[in-house]
Amino acid sequence: MNNKILQAIKGGIIATLVMTMVMFVAPYIGLPKMNPAAMLSMMMGVPLFVGWILHFMIGTIFAFSYVILVNPALKKVTNKLAKGVIFGVFAFIMAQIAMPIMGAMFGGMSAPAGNMTLMMIGSIIGHIVFGIVVVFTVKLHD
Repeated sequence: MNNKILQAIKGGIIATLVMTMVMFVAPYIGLPKMNPAAMLSMMMGVPLFVGWILHFMIGTIFAFSYVILVNPALKKVTNKLAKGVIFGVFAFIMAQIAMPIMGAMFGGMSAPAGNMTLMMIGSIIGHIVFGIVVVFTVKLHD
């Protein structure tokens, strides 16, 4: 199997796991409770374990986007931390675009409960952590 494919799968799974752990710790640092698998499950009307599978699949797809699109576009950025933050912001923006589309496709989603500003802060922190972990986990030999 292609090394880039294996690297994207590895990076997506590890980064999604780390991001998920950050989201579960979020309430202990004053941010709202965030459970992306439960949100996907509820929105799509599927069991929670399917929400977890989808959450990790989406993370892996984002890691593929890093390998295929973002990394080549960021060749001039040599600092891995900076590259991870940039990719994390990219992933956050893509998630913000995708969620309403998915909600419309699956009959809408309920309005989130809690402070939207804090939820957005928590989400961007989670995605930046995701981006950093992807960049440091994926080893590409270009």
